[in-house]
Amino acid sequence: MELTPQQRSLRGRLAAHTLHSKVDSTAHTEAARNAFMARFERQVDPDGVLDPAERSRRAEQAKKAYFAGLALKSARARGARRQGPAGKAKR
Repeated sequence: MELTPQQRSLRGRLAAHTLHSKVDSTAHTEAARNAFMARFERQVDPDGVLDPAERSRRAEQAKKAYFAGLALKSARARGARRQGPAGKAKR
């Protein structure tokens, strides 16, 4: 049986709530969070020569820059959608 988009969304929410009722969410996502931060650590110190505290500080700043860039792209996309086709403002 084919599910509608709304039904798929509800099924996903049900699965997520069931999972989080059974496990510690923080522990469940720890490996992913560590891998995500390792990406920024490699970015700021590709040769691994920095002091660990300095590498961590720079990685945190790189992560903040990454999310600030995403926020800027999102704001631009929302603005473009508001303008509509050919740059005309929607009402």
